[in-house]
Amino acid sequence: MRQAAPERKGRRAGAMGLDDPAPVCDHVAMTPDIDRFLDDLKTLRSFGGDADTKGVRRPAFSDPDLAARAWLAERFEAAGLEVRMDPVGNLFGLAPGEGQSLLMGSHSDTQPEGGWLDGAYGVVAALEVARTARENGGPPVSVVSFQDEEGRFGALTGSAVWSGKLALDDADTLVATDGTGFATARARVADRAGDFVDADRFSAFIEAHIEQGPVLDAAGEAVGVVTGIVGLRQLSVTVTGQQNHAGTTPMGQRADAFAAAARVSAMLPERFANIVTPQSVWTIGHIRVHPNASSIVPGRAEFTLQWRDIDAERLDRMEAAITALLDEVAAMSGCTIDAVRLRQDLTPVPMDRGLHDVLAEAAEAVAPGRWRSMPSGALHDASNLSRVLPVAMLFVPSIKGISHDFAEDTADADLATGVRVLCDAAARLG
Repeated sequence: MRQAAPERKGRRAGAMGLDDPAPVCDHVAMTPDIDRFLDDLKTLRSFGGDADTKGVRRPAFSDPDLAARAWLAERFEAAGLEVRMDPVGNLFGLAPGEGQSLLMGSHSDTQPEGGWLDGAYGVVAALEVARTARENGGPPVSVVSFQDEEGRFGALTGSAVWSGKLALDDADTLVATDGTGFATARARVADRAGDFVDADRFSAFIEAHIEQGPVLDAAGEAVGVVTGIVGLRQLSVTVTGQQNHAGTTPMGQRADAFAAAARVSAMLPERFANIVTPQSVWTIGHIRVHPNASSIVPGRAEFTLQWRDIDAERLDRMEAAITALLDEVAAMSGCTIDAVRLRQDLTPVPMDRGLHDVLAEAAEAVAPGRWRSMPSGALHDASNLSRVLPVAMLFVPSIKGISHDFAEDTADADLATGVRVLCDAAARLG
């Protein structure tokens, strides 16, 4: 019988809320073992690691992903944490005891050709904080590696199910681009999966991550304390024209589907000019042309159009501009243009103010004058967890802003600084 995800009821009474100030208290000193942390982080890279670069191929439920989760489970257990995997492959290392613990972590799956730090940094950093807390008499810290954050089956799939945003039955209908169904994929962990872990076990969630952008690296800063995660909307657009002979069809009589799609891309910046800010982004990231032959005028073009911003009203205005532009291009090109909203819509999510302030205090203590508050332009599991827990995020620099690429990297010193900030913050919260 298929298990259902537990019902989520939002933030609990007594948990730190958006209007609560940062706690002021004495706290124990927690000094992480940086060599141990880096050794574990580099070992995790070996699961699906590319032989010639630091890159990793570890998509959700692939053999390298399952091997990495088995190794992480061993490391969680060695740290004195109770290992639990839920029906969708989310892996928890739970702090012992009956009371609530702080939950930290991220994800360990990667893009098909991904970097070695995206997600993995947050998981191993959380493990080091949990170990350090136990060794120094600090507060209880639990660790999680969420499954399929990178979207083999959808956006942030594991945390979406765990947080109650996505029903398990609905998740089981998701299909990867290679035709694998989510239900089939998660059956690979059925022998080690148990019930869903209840969110009431945790007081809050903190996710550490590489920035995946150039801001911190360009400024020479060590840490970013996230203020909010952008919202995302995405359309699947189909342009239907008239397939025809490329040599005999006059230019003025063509209904070229690809030309219409290209016109949409070229005209978007002008249509967005009075709407967007320098932080707004939009991308046509996937396009298919039919029949994709050099001597045929394309009869159909399909593409995705995604846009992101921290302001929900601005997302609305961008969508209105897109809709008007699609109608205009259809009229001038002689093509039909249909657009369907994809499931991956996410609303902008502010971080918990109290948690943000604790991280800011810790950042100033560890890296005085070398940190900033900043938004996240990338999506993260913390976005889903905000439904059920107070959440916060910490960034460390990405060299040259590169991510989702084998060239993704961060200096060891910056990785270490982030762990020290997390330890200091956990101690303050304790």
